[in-house]
Amino acid sequence: MKFFVDTANLDEIKEAASWGALAGVTTNPSLYARIGGKLEDFEAHIARICEIVDGPVSAETVAMTAEGMIADGRRLAAIAPNVVVKIPVTAEGLAATRALADEGIRVNVTLVFNVTQAILAARAGARYISPFVGRFDDIGEDGLSQLADIVAAVQNYDFRGVGVGDEEVEIIAASLRSVNHVSQAALMGADISTVPFNVLKKCMQHPLTDRGIDTFMADWEKVRNA
Repeated sequence: MKFFVDTANLDEIKEAASWGALAGVTTNPSLYARIGGKLEDFEAHIARICEIVDGPVSAETVAMTAEGMIADGRRLAAIAPNVVVKIPVTAEGLAATRALADEGIRVNVTLVFNVTQAILAARAGARYISPFVGRFDDIGEDGLSQLADIVAAVQNYDFRGVGVGDEEVEIIAASLRSVNHVSQAALMGADISTVPFNVLKKCMQHPLTDRGIDTFMADWEKVRNA
């Protein structure tokens, strides 16, 4: 499973990239607003992210029509070769996905919540499909079981060549809120987890790791002082 960081914060992206395990970045309008982003700086900000990370960087269209999404997608894709256009799974979004995929532009279909949405996105040419987990939990439902169903359904079929070139569609487990979400996504075979920076940091932490380091350092002090 690959790790993406779900943020628009450049400092977080730089730190996550320094760990050597980061494969990409996902952003959305909410994340950009959270850092105080300005409309006139949006494309330049995406370009700065693409300079930090070699892998896919998802930037989201805010248009509501297929024509608007296609225009946004072309403009976003022109920012850098590794930009992926995020488009919601609506009728307009699927039409835009097909058009952009036919032009060789990679699309991440987002706000996916069930199997049929995921299959439609794959058939429309999505390079990535983003089922949301945490938002199910917000309404008292089991987001992980929905993710498992989507992973299983998509893996039933060979969608290679349906989207851009001969690339196979990948499932991005999104809206992950905990280390357990990440662990379960890996166990069920999700291709990618996109994780908030604070959760990504927790993925490398364990109290027994801390205890082991403390023990090793204490014993090394004994050696130094012997």
